[in-house]
Amino acid sequence: MFNKIIKDLQESSDPERAKNLQWFFKTGKGEYGKGDIFLGITVPMLRSISKKYQNLDLAEIQKLIENKIHEYRLSALMILRFKYEKTLRLPIEKRVAQGKEIVVFYLKNTKKINNWDLVDLSCHYILGNYLLDKDRAILYQLAKSKNLWKRRIAIISTFEFIRNHQYIDTLEISKILLKDKHDLIHKAGGWMLRELGKRDKKTEIDFLNKHYKSMPRTMLRYAIEKFSDRERKIYLAK
Repeated sequence: MFNKIIKDLQESSDPERAKNLQWFFKTGKGEYGKGDIFLGITVPMLRSISKKYQNLDLAEIQKLIENKIHEYRLSALMILRFKYEKTLRLPIEKRVAQGKEIVVFYLKNTKKINNWDLVDLSCHYILGNYLLDKDRAILYQLAKSKNLWKRRIAIISTFEFIRNHQYIDTLEISKILLKDKHDLIHKAGGWMLRELGKRDKKTEIDFLNKHYKSMPRTMLRYAIEKFSDRERKIYLAK
């Protein structure tokens, strides 16, 4: 089965699109995606292929996620997500055991989850969902990591909490990341605050009023994107 998915991925490649993706995902020298290699497969096509091979075992997924080709790693994470979502339909004991196995695998491989789409298309569906009713200390460890992608995993994983009207961890991790130096973290933090605000605007405004002075400009702009023109002007002028 492993050789078959490789064949399908290779046959779906688009060299011209791959060139554009290598520019879009900043793969040049000194950029955050340095050295990443693309086949040029669209996300819908990649999702379709991954769903076809969702019964790959973890050993085979490990081979995919260790590969230098970006779409191999993304396919591995999509398959892992499909496998995790299957566990949610199992009886409680099996669900807990199999869900934990997948989350342990995910955390073991965070160094390979090394571009923003790999993070954003996987972490809240897997890690965030798993932690809904569990201790979340691991997210605070990730938020303080020197690794850019681990920090992004920390904040984006809270998207699942937001969807379930649990906001404390999004706010606390956003505070940790207020002094982060990377634009991709500023965007992620602002995005999560914006999502929180769609559900509880007062809580978002309370956070902004306390922290807007120390908040990176990009994070602020993302956070207030859905505000009225008047509200945005007030915050941006402060």
